[in-house]
Formats: sequence, C-alpha cells, structure tokens
Amino acid sequence: MADVVGGGLSDEKEAENDDRRGEKCAWKRVDRMGEINAKDMTETLGFYERHTVRNKKHDGPDSDPSLLRFMCAELTRGYFLEHNEAKYTERRERVYTCMRIPGELERLMTFGFFLCLDAFLYVFTLLPLRTFLALLRFLTIPCCGLGGARLLQPAQVCDLLKGLIMILCFCMMHYVDYSMMYHLIRGQSVIKLYIIYNMLEVADRLFSSFGQDILDALYWTATEPKSRKRAHIGVIPHFFMAVCYVFLHAILIMVQASTLNVAFNSHNKSLLTIMMSNNFVEIKGSVFKKFEKNNLFQMSNSDIKERFTNYVLLLIVCLRNMEQFSWNSDHLWALCPDVLMVILSEMAVDVVKHAFITKFNDITADVYSEYKASLAFELISSRQQNAYTDYSDSVARRMGFIPLPLAVLLIRVVISCVKIQGALSTVCLLLFYLGLITLKVLNSIVLLGKSCKYVRQAEMEQKLFNKPPMATPSKSASKPSRSKSSSTPAATPKVERPVVSITKQPTPRAEIVTPAPSPVVKDAEPIVTPPMSPSPSEDTTTPPDSPELKHRSPKKDLLEIDRFTICGNRIG
Repeated sequence: MADVVGGGLSDEKEAENDDRRGEKCAWKRVDRMGEINAKDMTETLGFYERHTVRNKKHDGPDSDPSLLRFMCAELTRGYFLEHNEAKYTERRERVYTCMRIPGELERLMTFGFFLCLDAFLYVFTLLPLRTFLALLRFLTIPCCGLGGARLLQPAQVCDLLKGLIMILCFCMMHYVDYSMMYHLIRGQSVIKLYIIYNMLEVADRLFSSFGQDILDALYWTATEPKSRKRAHIGVIPHFFMAVCYVFLHAILIMVQASTLNVAFNSHNKSLLTIMMSNNFVEIKGSVFKKFEKNNLFQMSNSDIKERFTNYVLLLIVCLRNMEQFSWNSDHLWALCPDVLMVILSEMAVDVVKHAFITKFNDITADVYSEYKASLAFELISSRQQNAYTDYSDSVARRMGFIPLPLAVLLIRVVISCVKIQGALSTVCLLLFYLGLITLKVLNSIVLLGKSCKYVRQAEMEQKLFNKPPMATPSKSASKPSRSKSSSTPAATPKVERPVVSITKQPTPRAEIVTPAPSPVVKDAEPIVTPPMSPSPSEDTTTPPDSPELKHRSPKKDLLEIDRFTICGNRIG
C-alpha cells in the first residue's frame, strides 16, 4: 500500500511539473508573439508601445475579455491598404476620369458646336449663291444645247430644291403673327407653360429624327437615274411633304422661343427656374441606365445639337426683347444674367450627366477623342470627289440638327426686328452678308485643319480612302457586273472611267465594282496603265509598290481634298 501511495504522489508531482513547464513554454510563445505583434503595430500605429504587449503576460490565458480590452483593441487596430491594391487603384482612376470628363467633354462640345455653326452659316451664305448658279444653268443650258448630257447635276438639283423650300416656307411664315402667339402663351399659367415646354422638346426631337428622312427621300427621288425602275409616288408629293415639314418645324421652334421669351419676361422668374430645373431631371432619366460607347456617342451628338439650338433660341429672345425696348443697351445688360444662368446650367447638367455615365459604365475619358475623330472623318469624307452627300446633310443625320427650319425662323425674326430703309441700310446689309461669308470661310478652313489633325491622330486615313460609298443597296446589281468583268477584264474599266470624270455625285453607282483602289488610281490617273488594276481582288495583292502608295497617297489626298485644308493645317 505504501508503495502505491508513494507512486501516486510521485505521479501528481510529475504532472504539476509538466504543467509548469507547459506554462513557461506558453509564456515564452506569448512573449515572442507579443514582440512580433508589437513590431507590426509599431509599423502601423505610432503610439503603440512594446511594453503594453508584454503586460499581457501578467494576465492569465484564461482571463475573460473586458470592455477596456475591447476599446484598446479597437483603438490600436491596424490594416494595410496594399493588400487590395488593384481595387484602390481602380477607384483612384475613376476619380481621375471624372476630373478629366469636363475638359474632354467641352472640347467635343466646342468642336461639334462649330460643326453645327458651319452647317448653319452655309444656309445663309453659300446656299443662295449655289441656288443662283443652278438656276442660271437651268435657264441657259437649253439655249446652248448639250446633246445627251443631263441639264443639272444631282448636287445642283438638291440646291434648287433647298432654295425653293426656303423661299416657300419664308413666304408662309409671314402669315404667322409672332406677337399674337407671344400674348397667347403669356396668358397661360405657369404649370401649363411648363408642360407645354416639355411637350415642345419631345416634339422637336421627333421632328428632327423624321425630317431628315423626308428631305433625303426628296433628294433621292429628284436625282434618281432614269435607267432604274422608279418605285415612288413622284417628286411633287415629296416636295410638298418637305415644305410642310419645314414649315411645321419652324412654327414649333417659334412656339418654343415664345415660351422661353415669356419665362425671361416674367416678374418672379418662376417659370425660368422651373425650365432650368427640367434640365436636372434629365440626369435622373439617363444616369442610371446601361450605356455602351455607341449610345454615349448618340447622346453626345444630341447634347451638341440641343446646346446649339438653345443658343439660337436665346439669340431670338434677345432680338425680340431689344426690339420692344427700342434697342436700348441697358436692357441687354439686364438680360445677360438670365442668359448666363441658362447657359451655365446647361453646361453643368451635361458635365454631371456624362461624368456619372462614364463612371457607372466603366468608360474612359479617351472615348471623347474617338468621337471627335469620327465627326472629323465625316467632315473630310464630304470633301472627297466621290462624296455621296452634302456636309450639312451629314451633320443633320449624325446630330439630328436640321438647319432649314431654324434658318427660316431666324430670317423671319430678323426681318421683323430690323427695318431696312434707304441706301445706307442696304450697304450695311451687304457688308453684313460679306462678313458672314468671311466667317463661314474661316470657320471651314479651321475645321478642315482640325479634322485632318484628329484623323491622323486616330490613324483613320486608310479607312477614309478605302471605304466603299454605297455597297449595301446594290448587292443584286453587283453580281452581273462581276460576271461581266471576269469575262472582259480589260474592257470594263474603259467604260467606267469616263463616267467618273464627267460627274461627281452619281459616281458611287459606277464605283461599286472598284471601291478600294479609287485613291490609288486617282494619284495614277496621268499614267496610261491603269486598266490592268481595276479589280479589287488584284489591288490588295499588288507588287511591293503598293505599300508605298498606300502610305504616300493618304498623306497627299488628305491635304488635296480641299484647297483650304493646307491653310487650315497651318492654322491648326
């Protein structure tokens, strides 16, 4: 028994010794961990000292947590942002993108504004001269006689149609009383005017989207080749549809200008405030939607058109108010704060809207440079010899800006506000017209120079000269032409070449067979050997001379598209 009791006591002592050794090892581990944690905490929090960690060894490992220990842990807790470096770098890039948006957007808006201004000045300056030349050719050619040649070129027919539409709509606008419309709108309540203005904005967008289709249908119906079977209702019905559209759209813009004029002349400016707040409602309807790059491009073009139209409406409001106050300059200074408030609110809304759209859809700010290059590409394409549309029409299709109704309304307002009497007034009017022509020419030169610069930066020169003009609507007609060209490869180019030299506008139908080599052949026209390279399949696999031509011809043609482009490059 004594041996058993002695053995039991010795076992208990050994267990106690083992426990003490384990505690010492545990305290050593705690000391080591405390030193490591203290080093880490010293790196993250400067006020954390090492002895505070060592004091933890006096507390037993089985001690319960307290409020003081929790507060100390919360106050001394650290973390490393570099553990998620990618996320924070992305957030910083988003902030930088939002900071770049105002500058990039305003550059695009400025370039688009001058594009719209160029198309708008074209209606007042060059279109009357082109219409006069087309009318003179139409009246004198039957006396001279040209055999089987057409009387007017397609561009001249379009100019005549535009001139006739402008004259008819201007005569019809004389029967619309602007003063009666103003007083009729002024008698309505503020809420009614707010609803009317919103309805007018929606109707303006609908008219702009459908109006250019009406005008394009008229131009194509009037210039369609006679060899084709015509499936249309006739030129005269299309012409009356175009006249009705321009007249109704001009009245719509007049009502919109009258509503804005009432808002400016109201005593408490409540209507103007409500109309400005309507711009901020646009943020709610567009920011929280899914946008791709193409959708953002369309919205940017719509904003450019809307801003230019608002500037013209503000000009009409100022002219009407200056007429009512006998052209007193003091009243003009009284209108300036309201005008600036409208302009600045429009700019602020556009910046906020585009900044959040690019943020939510992960679109970089460099996309606006691509948009400028696309607009510049269309401007340069309209200056080519094989252009298939006028520049003002391309701006109307891209931005929805149709200058004809706005020009008719502005002419109507200017004639009603300014009285021209005597020789001195006529001389002043002539000088003003010459000034408009000068402004139009200078604006076109600078725009061409900037457009060439943007196209080069975007590396779109090859796309400019290799783009087939109208390949989609002639798929059925291209099959027999290919079969003929395969049978007689040397005879078909000789038939097509004279057509290119006679006319410029109808050439896309003859150039469908050879769309790609047109810029190369254009530089090599004085050479006698172009009949061997008319087919597009052979031009893509030419001998080593073709790469040099591809690199040299765009640089030459880009500067030789228009005479004023060289001067524009020096200015730009």
